[in-house]
Amino acid sequence: MKFDVKSAAGASKGSVEAPDELFGIEPNVAVMHQVVTAQLAAARAGTHSTKTRAEVAGGGAKPWRQKGTGRARQGSIRSPQWRGGGIAHGPKPRSYRQRTPKKMIRLALCSALSDRAADGKVVVVDDWAITEPRTKDAIVVLESLDLRATGARDDRVLLVLDNTEEVVWKSFRNLGDRVKIVLPRELNAYDVLVSDWVVFSRDSLDKAVAHFGADTTESAESAESSDDDAEDAEEPA
Repeated sequence: MKFDVKSAAGASKGSVEAPDELFGIEPNVAVMHQVVTAQLAAARAGTHSTKTRAEVAGGGAKPWRQKGTGRARQGSIRSPQWRGGGIAHGPKPRSYRQRTPKKMIRLALCSALSDRAADGKVVVVDDWAITEPRTKDAIVVLESLDLRATGARDDRVLLVLDNTEEVVWKSFRNLGDRVKIVLPRELNAYDVLVSDWVVFSRDSLDKAVAHFGADTTESAESAESSDDDAEDAEEPA
């Protein structure tokens, strides 16, 4: 996959190659849906709580005698059918986290990036040309890159920056919900899919490719197997 590189003024600065395994696969919609659902579920606080009839204060005495009143029998005014009573089967604090395999998370991210790349929504910037933290300069850069309002709302931009680009980070961080900034290793399927544009710098693209470009699990397994084969070869017959 090849991306055009632009300057902060929008001028062409050549192109850069990116691995197809990260930006050029066929998007797996089912995996993206499952991973995004799990990610949103994990973000839930899970602190909701209601009181059962045993936890509501009062209601120790029987409201009226069992028989002879013509009314239905009642044992406590804190039963769920009473106003001010306990809640039957109400929510209690719990964790909504789902177990998601690492390979599935990586596949969802690659699918999301490939979808944005196929639509031409991935931008690589050569030099930000920002020397001091200024939000006005950040707005000018977005306009120069043609990431402006489309219709009734502004485009949402996911900005992937390296740790060393602190001045750029401070310039974009005041743009509110329109721009979200993440580190290369923090890339995830939800942020990519909820954004209209994904903007990399050269450094952040290299870091993202180094972090997500190869399946580290398979690499580690192959390294272990090669070590075992080498040890077996060294053993005397």
